[in-house]
Amino acid sequence: MDVRAMGNRYLAQLNHSSLARAVHGHILTSGFKPFPLLINRLINLYCKSSNIPYARHLFDRIPKPDIVATTTMLSAYSASANIKLAHQLFNATPFSIRDTVCYNAMITAFSHSNHGHAALHLFIQMKRHAFVPDPFTFSSLLAALSLIADEERHCQLLHCEVLKCGALSVPSVLNALMTCYVSCASSPLVDSSLLMAASRKLFDEAPPGLRDEPSWTTIISGYVRNGDLVAARKLLDGMTFHIAVAWNAMISGYVHHGFYGAAFDLLRRMHSLGIQLDEYAYTSVISASSNAGLFNIGRQVHAYVLRTVVQPSQHFVLSVNNSLITFYTRCGKLVEARQVFDQMPVKDLVSWNAILSGCVNVRRIEEANSIFREMPERSLLTWTVMISGLAQNGFGEEGLKLFNHMKLEGLEPCDYAYAGAIASCSVLGSLDNGRQLHSQIIRLGHHSSLSVGNALITMYARCGLVEAADTVFLTMPYVDSVSWNAMIAALAQHGHGVQAIQLYEQMLKEDILPDRITFLTILSACSHAGLVKEGRQYFDTMRVHYGVTPEEDHYARLIDLLCRAGMFSEAKNITESMPFEPGAPIWEALLAGCRIHGNMELGIQAAERLLELVPQQDGTYISLSNMYATLGQWDEVARVRKLMRERGVKKEPGCSWIEVENMVHVFLVDDAVHPEVHVVYRYLEQLVHEMRKLGYVPDTKFVLHDMESEQKEYALSTHSEKLAVVYGIMKLPLGATIRVFKNLRICGDCHNAFKYISKVVDREIIVRDRKRFHHFNDGECSSIVNRNQLNIVYDVAGSATNAMPSKLSLLLLFPFIFPFKLLLQTIISLAIASGTVIQFNDAAFHLGSHGFCKMKGANKVVLKSDPKAILK
Repeated sequence: MDVRAMGNRYLAQLNHSSLARAVHGHILTSGFKPFPLLINRLINLYCKSSNIPYARHLFDRIPKPDIVATTTMLSAYSASANIKLAHQLFNATPFSIRDTVCYNAMITAFSHSNHGHAALHLFIQMKRHAFVPDPFTFSSLLAALSLIADEERHCQLLHCEVLKCGALSVPSVLNALMTCYVSCASSPLVDSSLLMAASRKLFDEAPPGLRDEPSWTTIISGYVRNGDLVAARKLLDGMTFHIAVAWNAMISGYVHHGFYGAAFDLLRRMHSLGIQLDEYAYTSVISASSNAGLFNIGRQVHAYVLRTVVQPSQHFVLSVNNSLITFYTRCGKLVEARQVFDQMPVKDLVSWNAILSGCVNVRRIEEANSIFREMPERSLLTWTVMISGLAQNGFGEEGLKLFNHMKLEGLEPCDYAYAGAIASCSVLGSLDNGRQLHSQIIRLGHHSSLSVGNALITMYARCGLVEAADTVFLTMPYVDSVSWNAMIAALAQHGHGVQAIQLYEQMLKEDILPDRITFLTILSACSHAGLVKEGRQYFDTMRVHYGVTPEEDHYARLIDLLCRAGMFSEAKNITESMPFEPGAPIWEALLAGCRIHGNMELGIQAAERLLELVPQQDGTYISLSNMYATLGQWDEVARVRKLMRERGVKKEPGCSWIEVENMVHVFLVDDAVHPEVHVVYRYLEQLVHEMRKLGYVPDTKFVLHDMESEQKEYALSTHSEKLAVVYGIMKLPLGATIRVFKNLRICGDCHNAFKYISKVVDREIIVRDRKRFHHFNDGECSSIVNRNQLNIVYDVAGSATNAMPSKLSLLLLFPFIFPFKLLLQTIISLAIASGTVIQFNDAAFHLGSHGFCKMKGANKVVLKSDPKAILK
């Protein structure tokens, strides 16, 4: 035997990639060429050992690769999810050498890469060129169809093809066809019961020998997936042998639909029957314990796993421990969750995201930041959790910075990430950033997202544009209870109690059931609007009509409503008759009402009680001190302030801020830090001079210090909200609305002063304090919103048919939301793309060398498909 024959024989017996590379190198250096069969063997070895670049290099050296080598490479690309190279290779393969196996490999590649339509198109091409499909073809093709089928006829067409080819007798084809019907049953376009009946018919008519474990698992999982737990359980109980996967699917279905007791019972039965419990069973019952808040049961499952599972696989350890981290964090046991996390020998991205979410949910933001920095890799979910967590915990600036950093990292934000960024704008009251994000959302097509819509409602409301919030709500294609709650809360915050009640009644007509949050918002609306009768009625209907048990925060809102109306005796009676001891929220509501109506006796009692319950809350000391100051009891004022010092309680300094040209300017009481504060003081003096001509007199009773009258007037003039408003008047364009935000309650004198300032400068002034919004216009504090006008705008946009508004109609609905130049650029680009003709009334625009500019003196413009054809 010569050297070449010996080399070929030796190579044919190789099964290890390192030896294959060594022999391959020796063949190349020795100068002889192996047979094509052996080259194919070498390519196959490289592909199986994931050395695809080696395999491709060898493949490219073959002058005319045969179909075996080509199919091997296609399968390798399919396994590595490199659909692009697989498709290129397939297209380069001549029709003359293609066969059914080659087509099967490419169809499988499309199926594995979730390219269902491409797989179907390739099957049609295969049939057109007279290639005969085999069972492998149908198995892969049906798997691809499961990804995209949304009508019964899609499944029926391939069902007919399978029957014509006689492939239904193959178990893999039968299971794939059943899976196709089951997947299509989840489509909203079909009657799921009909599709499940078709799948069940296949299962029942199959010979007993064809019903293997995947068949049973497919049909049971299908019933579970489509919500028919009774049929699934009946099949499971009728099985003569036990399949752990089917039992796991049943348990998972019970957990998903909230039947936690049934899930636990089935797990116990599995154990009694000797069915091996795997990671899927354990993760399901741990999830049930988490969702139901059953801490003791979840802890028992954890102990049982530690005691009984010996040498678990890495997948078992990861799956169970990840579920345990989520379980402990949801139960508020972050220490236990961190112990599980720290003791994991191997962590994956799910582990890191779970502990990160846990820290965020319990407001441990510093720890969450530390974990975020330590993470070896981050997904889009990681960034989204962190951005949303920062926003929810009041770190709006950090949330926006992180959102921008994510984009710099090259990640494309999803709708949930945008919702987190918008929530950050809500915290900051940053309208300009919120507008920019809204415009990006519309351009990217996220405007139909429910989470984005809900975030936008809150953002515009908290930035003082309740009209914009209303427009967002009315243009959302889908709304849920969160949407209704957000809009009701927006109206309540802006003092529109009657409109909030009207919206609540409309919500009930839409068959949206109110939840505990709904009642909190509607009680707040009644409180701000002084609607005592309505507030009592809604409180009484909570339990009786909707099964919502009033909690302490609901009682606090009711007491706040009564106290604001001066009904202290009734409020006190409710406090004494509650089914639990009154906590801090109850006494805070009493204290707030007493402060408004000057009920010093009850107010002092409430404040003293609060000092016992929350001794570190600075607001209580301030309120108590102020009440004593009002009574002129300066000794008591000194006593309270001394108590603050002894307990180490520091008063939160009052600060106000305003956004000017994308920069937030912060002012403190008696500010001497802002670089332009001296100019602000001088302009404020001029304004006060004009205000006095209209009858303004500083109300020095709001200066609760023992000082001379002139000193009190000066103290009033240094309040942070006055400085911020004056700065806005100086810096914002003429006629622009002044929007100021304050961390504490607005003082009575500032509230009165802003009425006069709005009259003097002819500006609308909106101030958001800790509790609500105040709208000042033409010498009045008013928050009237013409909702009928807003509804008309929405109806004109075509909402009467419940059609989702287009991007273009959405832009036209938000003329007051978007920066002017950006609005016009986006509208024109969308109009050009769709060939839409738009006519703007009351303004005309032209294309200049620097973009779009507003033209004065013209009253209309027509934009056609050619952007240069702008007719004035």
